[in-house]
Amino acid sequence: MKKTYKIDVDCANCAAKMEDAARKTPGVSDCTVNFMTLKMIVSFDDGVDIPSVMQTVLKNCRRVESDCEIYF
Repeated sequence: MKKTYKIDVDCANCAAKMEDAARKTPGVSDCTVNFMTLKMIVSFDDGVDIPSVMQTVLKNCRRVESDCEIYF
């Protein structure tokens, strides 16, 4: 399943780091962060609890940029 989220990110470099952090999250099969549109597209593994996985993605992204916000 693929979902799109609005994300607050300050720079393209941080967006790339957040994309990498999200991809390494268990339950995420792929992730793309577009700095220009402030969108994060996440593909999930089958059968995962999406809200729980997104909480972990947010936690991992906040390690890159502490004031990051993902709206889900």
